[in-house]
Amino acid sequence: MKNKKIKLLLGDEAVALGAIDAGISGIYGYPGTPSTEIITFVQRSKKAKEKKIRSAWSVNEKTSMEEALGMSFAGKRAMVTMKHVGLNVAADAFVNSAISGVNGGLVIAVADDPSMHSSQNEQDSRFYGKFAMIPVLEPSTQQEAYDLTRYAFDLSEKVKLPVMMRLTTRLAHSRSGIKTFEAREQNRLDAPTESSRFILMPSNARGRYRSLIDAQSNLVEISATSGNNTFFEGEDKSLGVIAFGIAYTYLMDSFKGKPNPYPTLKINQYPLPNNMVKKIFDECEKVLILEEGYPIYEELLRNNIDLDANDNIKGRLSGDLPRTGELNTDLVAKGLGLDVVPEEELPEIVENRPPAMCVGCGHRDLYDELNELTKEIGDRKVFADIGCYTLGALPPYEAIDTCIDMGASITMAIGAADAGIFPAIAVIGDSTFTHSGITGLLDAVNEKANITVLISDNYTTAMTGGQSTAATGRIAEICRGVGVEEDHLKLIVPLKKFMKENVDIIRNEVNYNGVSVIIAQRECVKFYKKM
Repeated sequence: MKNKKIKLLLGDEAVALGAIDAGISGIYGYPGTPSTEIITFVQRSKKAKEKKIRSAWSVNEKTSMEEALGMSFAGKRAMVTMKHVGLNVAADAFVNSAISGVNGGLVIAVADDPSMHSSQNEQDSRFYGKFAMIPVLEPSTQQEAYDLTRYAFDLSEKVKLPVMMRLTTRLAHSRSGIKTFEAREQNRLDAPTESSRFILMPSNARGRYRSLIDAQSNLVEISATSGNNTFFEGEDKSLGVIAFGIAYTYLMDSFKGKPNPYPTLKINQYPLPNNMVKKIFDECEKVLILEEGYPIYEELLRNNIDLDANDNIKGRLSGDLPRTGELNTDLVAKGLGLDVVPEEELPEIVENRPPAMCVGCGHRDLYDELNELTKEIGDRKVFADIGCYTLGALPPYEAIDTCIDMGASITMAIGAADAGIFPAIAVIGDSTFTHSGITGLLDAVNEKANITVLISDNYTTAMTGGQSTAATGRIAEICRGVGVEEDHLKLIVPLKKFMKENVDIIRNEVNYNGVSVIIAQRECVKFYKKM
């Protein structure tokens, strides 16, 4: 039953409320823009508190995926959230969960970031969904984000597979009015009495993989009959349009309130509905493929039709749409051949301002200390990581040389030191250290690598909004447990008044032939009051 009250929600928040109303018992994840607000909404929700929904942050995406799978094993509904690059971290458990299948409904909400607003790449998570051979849902609007999330849990329990909910930045971080439904009760505890399918020894996994293959035809049939994929008739058969997710919204906006004259296939559920795809290709002279992200299905459709007909497919690969970045209404209009205002005629806007570390940030003083030492030692290489401190690459600091992925600072420093670079210095934040830096530090200790690790501990996950971190108050203890020698485990407070003694400490540890760790502890200036 629909509630009359309309809520103004972000796409992320619509997914979160959809999950609450679908009867989840737990939500797991690691903060990463543009997915963070999903769990944040649950943590702030009075309804979620009343239902005692578990909503603490996990250490990383892999652990969150496994924890959610454990709740599903117990028969209850669970959601796991992450950004697109976080799915790389969770991939082992994610792919294997499709082989084992699920018990209680399990939905993976992944937010992609085309145009790389806050990411290292713009990879498309639909690849992972196809790779794992599970259903994928992609909403066009915030209302669909809410509705499809509720549907996703029902679908997951129906087909006994995890289901991916794929969002993109623009939908995740824009608002719309949402009509909600009455919340469903949580599942009762109902762990399987026969659990061999969750034991992925080769003898079991082979049979499970065969079952997953056999399920594909049923998933295509469900996709075609679910009502989530819609074929709209059109009078002008010179062009057909296949629009995926939010690209359908851009398509309709491009007509500026006028009727869409072209046959259009709106896709919100994968696998593709083959009958509808065949219909649009049979009816139309050319077909425009609108995808937010990689040209995954444009490429697949090109490979699955007569090669002579490839010229009839328009999209990112044909040059009718940009190969990289987000779509928008103007780009879609251009792809349709509609008139748009030339860029040179658009009004001037404020010039972009590069991001900068906050005034009073402890990372600033740490980089000042590191750069002061550089005046003495000359050339040095600093391997940094994912966090606010990555901004140390920009003027006036220009203090770091690399930033690849979560945890890579320590391991890249090891490899560089092995190659003969000295000094090899790693800079990593507290949350990133527990996410994926600890294992690299263990490698360094085991190899007796000649590196210096600076852990910039601001007691929070600041870059994504000040979430709690598993490292608070325990970093030194963790380093000791990994095997860092007590004499080369130092604590400093990065402040101007301590600059001389801090530089002395860093100098001594850089000159030590082995693994040394310096923990620079100072509260995040932005979230100190909150903490």
